[in-house]
Amino acid sequence: MSTSERLGASAARHDAAEARARAKRQAQRRAGFLRQILRWHWISAAICLIGMLLFAITGITLNHAGSIPATPRVTERTAELPPSLLPLLQAAEADGTALPQPVRAWIGEALKVRVPADAQPEWSPGELYLALPRPGGDAWLTLDTAAGEAIYERTDRGVVAYLNDLHKGRNTGTAWMWFLDIFAIGSVVFCVTGLILLQLHAHARRSTWPLVGAGLIIPLLLALLFIH
Repeated sequence: MSTSERLGASAARHDAAEARARAKRQAQRRAGFLRQILRWHWISAAICLIGMLLFAITGITLNHAGSIPATPRVTERTAELPPSLLPLLQAAEADGTALPQPVRAWIGEALKVRVPADAQPEWSPGELYLALPRPGGDAWLTLDTAAGEAIYERTDRGVVAYLNDLHKGRNTGTAWMWFLDIFAIGSVVFCVTGLILLQLHAHARRSTWPLVGAGLIIPLLLALLFIH
């Protein structure tokens, strides 16, 4: 073999080795990317599992809310504000401000009702009215600013109504609002990583994209044809 042939063969072996090295690096990068996607997919699935079950079940109950019987249960409690707190209540009435903390503390103790510090009462001559909406029901409180008589009424529409309101975020407060936002982000991560995994494995499963397309086209057609 001539020198030029030996050099050519050596260059070919070098190029082949470089190609194998590049292919190996690409395979390692792909494997690392796949591991990362799988990690995010199972983490988001674990975080969202219970929430997804809750929202799936309450989606059914909301869709058939009119067919699910419910008997509202009304609870009423009364109490009398101590005379020492009446001046604080009357001062708040005169200023049209929120309930003073000692009055709120007394309501919590006497009527077993937590009144938020930022709750805005409705003042009318001689009376305070405070709406206390809650998931799965309703509640209100009145206070006679002259006599100090307090009346609290709560309506409970049952567990299904409670879960339905959790689904809608109705009267659930700031903490639940944050949970809904975090759950929504986790669900987006779960869906996006699932879509990437579908794309990575679609070559071995020919029905992947037809099924994904059906998931888009079916609700789109239903919305266009049957919702007016």
